[in-house]
Amino acid sequence: MNYYKFVEILNRHVSAGWAELSRLLFSWSFRHSCSTMSFLSNFTASFPGERPPFIPPYSQFNLHSLPPISSRPTIRISPPFQDTFRVSQIGVGRSSRYSRKRSVCMTLINERLGRDRDIADPSSILAYELVQGKLVKWSSMVVLNRSIPEPPTAVLLHGILGSRKNWGSFVRRLAQEFPTWQFVLVDLRCHGDSASIKKRGPHTVASTALDVLKLIAQLRITPRVLIGHSFGGKVVLSMVEQAAKPLPRPVRAWVLDATPGKVRAGQDGEDHPGKLISFLRKLPKEVSSKRDIVNALIQEGFSKDVAQWVVTNLRPTGAASSSSSSFSWVFDLEGISEMYESYEETNLWKVVENLPRGVHVNFLKAERSLHRWALEDLQRIHAAEESAADEGGGVEMHVLEDAGHWVHADNPDGLFRILSFSFKGVKA
Repeated sequence: MNYYKFVEILNRHVSAGWAELSRLLFSWSFRHSCSTMSFLSNFTASFPGERPPFIPPYSQFNLHSLPPISSRPTIRISPPFQDTFRVSQIGVGRSSRYSRKRSVCMTLINERLGRDRDIADPSSILAYELVQGKLVKWSSMVVLNRSIPEPPTAVLLHGILGSRKNWGSFVRRLAQEFPTWQFVLVDLRCHGDSASIKKRGPHTVASTALDVLKLIAQLRITPRVLIGHSFGGKVVLSMVEQAAKPLPRPVRAWVLDATPGKVRAGQDGEDHPGKLISFLRKLPKEVSSKRDIVNALIQEGFSKDVAQWVVTNLRPTGAASSSSSSFSWVFDLEGISEMYESYEETNLWKVVENLPRGVHVNFLKAERSLHRWALEDLQRIHAAEESAADEGGGVEMHVLEDAGHWVHADNPDGLFRILSFSFKGVKA
């Protein structure tokens, strides 16, 4: 059956209601190896009656169950694509005007799903990208069909001034090596494509962690691995803190080059995120040249690598056909400044030293870390490691050799080897 025939049949089934449409979509997904999520396009349907209430599998994170749904879901259909592993780029909270500018695929989740005090409307959560191994057959579209088990899932979070794209090539390598896994790459609040999704303050580690928990509930997934770099590492710990209860199956949390407590700046002459944010806030919001920004950063004393990385957050302001070459920042620097202050001051040692049953936290220190790891930090981590007695839970410490703070760029092979054991031997 080709794409156009599928759309024709889908339209005929709309009036039959949710159950009939579900059977059609399930049948289509089983007969096609390409992810059904990639067939979503501009199509709106109204379903008579109500769907049964949905209890998210991530309910152990103290998020309320979702109410019954009787509103109109928006379904988007676009021509299929085929790849070694499937990638669904999700731009949450985008208008139809935005969707004409780039391909945006949405999973089959009602846009009013979870309109509740504790689960935000999906249009106000976060932008993300889903990368699936080639053996993954699951999607949120078929979550109610228990014959298709949910694949093991990992969630990856970037650091301050980063975006989900920082993890792109590394995650595709993971998906190729572990084809039964799926990986969710998230743009945190005030960063990347999530910067245009307005968030209430305060912009803190805790509020950022709650955003991710709400997104996980909306996606109906139960992550088995949480990986956070720098600021994202503290966000992972805050997610564990806000769960605050034993989990039904083990979860591995990775905190990459971040300590649970106060952040200590590196030596003089090193790239300091706080100083970088302050300098960027002095620059105009719209600039004419990326090269000028790189030169200005280097002249200010920042390394060339960091300067070139920062300008990846500049995007053209005009249309693609426009001859103008001006650029604007994709992030919200005011919010990011507040987030970094929270990162420096947030203390999550009590989480590490009193882990819920079923949670295993792994700390990874870069050999040439941007921050100072105090002797006290290392002693407390090792003490927590020795006191962990529960099977499937505990604390471990790792050191990544030949790497600075940007661990997934400086030594991706070494990081891959260290992280890989979290994905081995885990079944759906």
